[in-house]
Amino acid sequence: MIATCKNVGASLRKGMWMALALCFTFSAQATEGMWIPALLKAVEGDMQDMGLKLTAEDIYSINRSSLKDAIVQFGGGCTASVISDQGLLLTNHHCGYGQIQSHSSLERDILKDGFWAMSKEEELINPGLTAMFIVRIEDVTDIMRAAKEEGEEAAKAQREALVSEATDGTDYDAVVRDFLYGNQQFLIVTRTFTDVRLVGAPPSSIGKFGGDTDNWVWPRHTGDFSLFRIYSGPDGAPAEPSDDNIPLDPAHHLPVSMHGMEEGDFTMVFGFPGRTERYIPAVQVDHLINTLNPTRIAMRTASLEVINAAMRADDGTRIAYAAKQSRIANAWKKWIGQNEGLIDFGAVAEKRRAQVEVAKEIRSQGMDEFSTVVGDLTKDFEALRPYMEARSLFIEWFYYGPEILRWAAEAGDVLTMAADKTVSDSAFDARAQEVLDAAAGFYPDYRAAVDRKVFAAVFPLYMDALPQGFAPDVAAATWAMSKDQDAKAIADDLFDGSILDDGDAFIALLESRDRKGLKKHAKDRLIEWSQQTSDSYWVKVRGEYGRLQSAMEEDMGRYLLALGQVYPDSTFWPDANSTLRLTYGLMEGSEPRDAVSYKPFSTARGVLDKYVPGDAEFDLPEGLVAKLKAQEYGPYADSEGNLRVCFLGSNHTTGGNSGSPAINGTGDLVGLNFDRTWESTMSDVRFDADRCRNIMVDIRYVLWVTDVYAGATHLVQEMTLTERDPDNLSPNWRPFGTGTGIGRGYEQSEEEVRDNFRKRSMERMQERRQKMEAGEE
Repeated sequence: MIATCKNVGASLRKGMWMALALCFTFSAQATEGMWIPALLKAVEGDMQDMGLKLTAEDIYSINRSSLKDAIVQFGGGCTASVISDQGLLLTNHHCGYGQIQSHSSLERDILKDGFWAMSKEEELINPGLTAMFIVRIEDVTDIMRAAKEEGEEAAKAQREALVSEATDGTDYDAVVRDFLYGNQQFLIVTRTFTDVRLVGAPPSSIGKFGGDTDNWVWPRHTGDFSLFRIYSGPDGAPAEPSDDNIPLDPAHHLPVSMHGMEEGDFTMVFGFPGRTERYIPAVQVDHLINTLNPTRIAMRTASLEVINAAMRADDGTRIAYAAKQSRIANAWKKWIGQNEGLIDFGAVAEKRRAQVEVAKEIRSQGMDEFSTVVGDLTKDFEALRPYMEARSLFIEWFYYGPEILRWAAEAGDVLTMAADKTVSDSAFDARAQEVLDAAAGFYPDYRAAVDRKVFAAVFPLYMDALPQGFAPDVAAATWAMSKDQDAKAIADDLFDGSILDDGDAFIALLESRDRKGLKKHAKDRLIEWSQQTSDSYWVKVRGEYGRLQSAMEEDMGRYLLALGQVYPDSTFWPDANSTLRLTYGLMEGSEPRDAVSYKPFSTARGVLDKYVPGDAEFDLPEGLVAKLKAQEYGPYADSEGNLRVCFLGSNHTTGGNSGSPAINGTGDLVGLNFDRTWESTMSDVRFDADRCRNIMVDIRYVLWVTDVYAGATHLVQEMTLTERDPDNLSPNWRPFGTGTGIGRGYEQSEEEVRDNFRKRSMERMQERRQKMEAGEE
């Protein structure tokens, strides 16, 4: 044990916020938890005991280059790492899948054949794709606590002042984020680059090898990687895509290890995990298992059956729906595994026992301020339950169901504008052009015949699962009047009567600016359905859901305060919220079930064992098969002559960690995180160190595919390769030079930077209050 919350309890009643921050900073267990990089000093010793050769400042620093300067949030939902001094980015194939698909066509099917830019001129621009670096993370809990004591308006103004202080005169962005259910706040300063180009991607038969069958499964043999490059303006600053841009000169890039990993070696995963729910009450876990997940699984199963059949039948549909199918299927299979794991582990009963014990300790310790908190959480959730269900169903129906509803919401207003005499021709023309531009992105990947089948398959499940009173009026009325509740007949009626179903006709009317022709469709029923579905959610669900969710989160904050007092020696960590985190553990297998043992790595032999020529999930390129059979491994084989493909670790990961680098004890890149084992899908709610494992591609397989299979040797030559062994380092070894990091320009210590920043922020807040009192704001 490295530190605990002992002796903090006495101060909780007087200074709960700061005491909790201390409690949640320290950990007694290595493998569970997603740690805020700015607070790594607290777990530095534990990591070093497990094999880390770096210091906390080598990982996160604002004064010099550090590991965090090589980590980016990729596209807002994944992670990537910088692996060369020319801005080369490594992420997952499935993270870059949308971009790969967008550059694919029947004539140039890079989803099927792969893509490798043999020069920078061949690299492909991706409009809208971003790479976001962290400049710094600042604990502002004390500042925000003082502001909150003055009221919500003061707290809002303080947030704005902190953001302004951090960004004025820079190309940075900033946000103040809540952690620990509002008990702790951090200012997160970022820098985002908007010219990110596709450099390399293996064929999908490598990058998605195993398909849905192997997803969330071990052993794994998937080369789930793709390569991109960040470009900056000539001055090194973020810039929109341009021929004048140059490859980014990064503050730090990860050296690439040729040494590899062995069982028991230290490993850490650095990235942007999306969401965990470690502390939710038993009643909510029960609802997740028995209501929320089964409903979502059923709706996506119905959708996937339609889409998968269409993709198998036609190559054009396969390309058009590749990214959509992947987006739907990933969470679908995860929820199935999550339910199995939570049920098998007895998670609900475990939570109930824990809550009974907490309530008992609260009473025995005379903690009157927390006397009702356990019961309050149950009451909170029972009130929230129908709104949570309605919200989840809206998301599944509107965002993962038939695409036509979303398209009607985006484009339908141009039809009503055409019929509205108060709308000028110039305003109509401007809107028509916007819709035309959007249509150019929508219709090429849209198949009306597929979409109406999705509508018919999913609609009955949506209507049957909605809590009473939450259905959109038009949907409820149509469903009630339908003979035998025939969803196919409803879908046919809606689609046949809509201009939006016919992309060519709709685009022709827009291009001709034919207001009279468009006016005929102003009462398109699909638009009515779309509007009512969206409006019903916003009117009936969103507001009350937000209010009840906020009330529950407030009580969750109280509950965590109580836990910190009741169990001062226990481990707590802040739930993932898409902010930068580090998790660490070991390369190790597991024995998740009786008579089942997972070895810690897979090899190329397993790739050939799974290979099925012509199969949709287990086919492989002929060239790859030939090289694997000939064992043409080049310099990428391990000490026993095997080519390793994937390996397991006890790192605590979740969605958003896709594409995160797996890093060894000396800060070298050893792999690429992309999945968890089937038994680990429960870890968003309940992490078990003996059972839960993340899955990573071995970096040597990435190099082998890039170099030996694809012949893109120039990309490997661009990287900094190292043979160093973390267990046998030279006495003179040093991890980093003395160069400044992205947070450059500071000559003070980190403590001085923090103190000066807080002082300036408080002064700016005081100035703003004075102006408000004087009526100047």
